[in-house]
Amino acid sequence: MSGTYLGMPAFPKAAHEAVGNQTLRGNLRHATHTIRGKRAKAVSEVSDWAELREAGKRIKDHTLRHLDRYLVQLEESVTAAGGTVHWAADADEANRIVTELVKETGESEVVKVKSMATQEIGLNEALEAEGIRAYETDLAELIVQLGKDRPSHILVPAIHRNRGEIRDIFEREMSEWGRPAPEGLTDTPAELAEAARLHLREKFLRAKVGVSGANFMVAETGTLVVVESEGNGRMCLTLPETLISVVGIEKIVPTWRDLEVFLQTLPRSSTAERMNPYTSMWTGTTDSETADGPRTFHLVLLDNGRTDTLADEVGRQALRCIRCSACLNVCPVYERAGGHAYGSVYPGPIGAILSPQLRGTGSEIDASLPYASSLCGACYEVCPVAIDIPEVLVHLRERVVEGGPVTREGNKVVLKPAKGHAAERAAMRAARWAFSHPGALRTGQRLASRTRRLHPRTLPGPGSAWSGTRDLPAVPAEPFRDWWQRTQGGKGGAK
Repeated sequence: MSGTYLGMPAFPKAAHEAVGNQTLRGNLRHATHTIRGKRAKAVSEVSDWAELREAGKRIKDHTLRHLDRYLVQLEESVTAAGGTVHWAADADEANRIVTELVKETGESEVVKVKSMATQEIGLNEALEAEGIRAYETDLAELIVQLGKDRPSHILVPAIHRNRGEIRDIFEREMSEWGRPAPEGLTDTPAELAEAARLHLREKFLRAKVGVSGANFMVAETGTLVVVESEGNGRMCLTLPETLISVVGIEKIVPTWRDLEVFLQTLPRSSTAERMNPYTSMWTGTTDSETADGPRTFHLVLLDNGRTDTLADEVGRQALRCIRCSACLNVCPVYERAGGHAYGSVYPGPIGAILSPQLRGTGSEIDASLPYASSLCGACYEVCPVAIDIPEVLVHLRERVVEGGPVTREGNKVVLKPAKGHAAERAAMRAARWAFSHPGALRTGQRLASRTRRLHPRTLPGPGSAWSGTRDLPAVPAEPFRDWWQRTQGGKGGAK
């Protein structure tokens, strides 16, 4: 995975700074509550939602079990339709492929459809380093790009910005990227949208190269699918002569019939719509200058840690994700900390299990992400493909504590000796010994009760991180075993 966000502080420190930003918290609270309320209403309209959810899970699991076969079938289908397939093992290879393809066209700018995969690999930065300018055309992505910012939400990348901030960004930055913002621009949604429309229209009309991702790829036909709400994606996919799509290898579905399930669950879980306003599908190329679609099409299939994730029997379920962002909108941690604290293009609960698997847990930020959760389970309840995020979080915590950080050296997964958590491991060993020696446990409980007035309210050393925001539970005046012996006479009770 790209190192675009590496070097950020661990999640606890980044989140601590974020929760002090009252404007950020207000923006997030308003947006997430609004979206999840609308989603709940949209989902309640579907009587067989549970069955659709289970069907999506099974389709994804089946595809991942036979991924090698479906990838080959997809390549054959795309090639037969006139496209060219490229395989990228990591971010560097994907960026090199796309950069070379753009250079071959002789163009120095591209228009982009909103794409998590291209953000993951840091494509914009790679293109810029080669003198190629990438223009984001999704409204929220445009706001982020103009503001020299980073996305903080999978579906609504500029969720941390309010309308006043967006207006200020447009007035200050639009002229540096093309058509300036209209004079007297207000912060009303209609005026902001019109300013973006006018700014982007000239780019759509002159662009010769488009870059996209894809929500789905159909193996049997080689068809790619992009769903969106604004129409900018449709412009990028149909007007440019050359289209380059960078897509993670897990985005495959075997057949058109399988696609039908996700075209019901994705819009309701993401934008709370019965169907997406724009569903664009393309298969290969067109030879006609008057027909819609590219005359040259390249598909870059991206691994970038996905096969390593697939090898983990517990963690692989993260690859079912269809990027709906429902888990972010119900997460109490995300609502307070925001997306930037996760140090990845994949924030929230899904990012907490996906980023450490794609990048390994060798960095401070990635080793901390499995702990960025209260394990309340709300994310699992709303996931349209039934990813048990709490289960994977606990699994990754075990990996960090017991096995040490997992990193990749070339094509090998390397498990390094654990660093830190020594106090926790020592405490667990002591607890195991005490519970296996009842006499010592009873003596310790009595001693703790008799000295309870001397106990501190917070833990020293490493434990202070936990007790810094909560008091230690008070020790009872009498151990349970002694109370039971005194009140019940030891009849059939604790030993």
